[in-house]
Amino acid sequence: MVVELISVGTELLLGNIVNTNAQYLSQKCAGLGLSVYYQSCVGDNAGRLAEAIRLAMSRCDVVILGGGLGPTEDDITKETAASVLGLELVEDAHTKERIKAYMGKGKEIPENNWKQAMVPVGAKVLDNDNGTAPGLIMEKDGTRLILLPGPPNELIPMFQESVIPYLKEIASSAIFSVMVKSCGIGESKVASMLEDIIGAQTNPTIATYAKTGEVDIRVTASASTEKEAKKLVKPVVEKIKERLKEAVFTTDEDVTLEEEVVRLLDKYELTLVTAESCTGGLLGGRLVNVPGVSDVYKAGFITYSNKAKRKYLDVSKNTLKKYGAVSKETAKEMAKGGVFQTDADICVAITGLAGPQGATDEKPVGLVYIACYIDDKVQVKEYHFKGNRNKVREQAVVRALDTVRRCILDKYQETARK
Repeated sequence: MVVELISVGTELLLGNIVNTNAQYLSQKCAGLGLSVYYQSCVGDNAGRLAEAIRLAMSRCDVVILGGGLGPTEDDITKETAASVLGLELVEDAHTKERIKAYMGKGKEIPENNWKQAMVPVGAKVLDNDNGTAPGLIMEKDGTRLILLPGPPNELIPMFQESVIPYLKEIASSAIFSVMVKSCGIGESKVASMLEDIIGAQTNPTIATYAKTGEVDIRVTASASTEKEAKKLVKPVVEKIKERLKEAVFTTDEDVTLEEEVVRLLDKYELTLVTAESCTGGLLGGRLVNVPGVSDVYKAGFITYSNKAKRKYLDVSKNTLKKYGAVSKETAKEMAKGGVFQTDADICVAITGLAGPQGATDEKPVGLVYIACYIDDKVQVKEYHFKGNRNKVREQAVVRALDTVRRCILDKYQETARK
């Protein structure tokens, strides 16, 4: 089944808002085994939007439109789509009551909000638990239009709760997909390690997706039933995990690397502290995005200057003078200092040269040292990251998270062997 995406909103065309909805919908459609050949972005103009809808309808089975369902005059998606399909708009009593309930009893509701209670005749209404604009599914002559509100905190839950079940229901075959997430090895290395598996793919299909410091491998199978599709996927996933070994950190598409680190800390009742120089708090920021992290994350030190490294992490003045802030020796002492200052079980420390200034022949831009202290032992690794300042820092954070993950696994695998 072929799906086309249309994002609606002049603010998207002007670059005022990043189009994260298109990324999300593309990923989810791929996970459902749906083919997305085209996606477009159209401003708040009825003529151009109608043209985009007609073109999409001519070459796909399902058109998903995001945005333009609000109460203002420039919210024209519903009206334009209904016009293209030749459908009249009528007031939907159910949606009107939901708008009243959402806005709150006793509050004066602006008149323009009732525009959102008008729906095309025969359309399926998708309730919005996070806003006032309902989603809509419209069907005519074998083509289906799915209209979703623009705000991601409304679009994503609605897609998960209402649209995915609908797409599965109308699909000609059952699709099942698993995302194998890996870290610590590059995309070309992953492709090389899986070359024969990828080369022999038919059903299931295998696709790799590179992110900063991570590589995702999606395995997707189609069959007459979901149970049969799962059976096709399982052995391929197991073979990939066997090849990539500890580089694989999850097969749950919704789990991030930082969430996996927090899960391991919680599982083994460990506490973590971070000590950052060149990343300036980015590592701690990723960790605190995880709900419940306060149970395992004790503190984060941002010690950008040498003075701060000495004061808060007890890094030796002689070490800094002899080896410099960007050195394995300093990284080691930062990791030790973090543990001794907080009595945590683990400390991961990052020090490096993100650039663009400050490079020397011995210490080029991208040189980063990451140390991890656990069980009275410190391991330090040297990295040479490529890219601009932000890219270097992002890569360092991912490697630091992966370092913590691997240190925990090594600790408990060694315990299990004894």
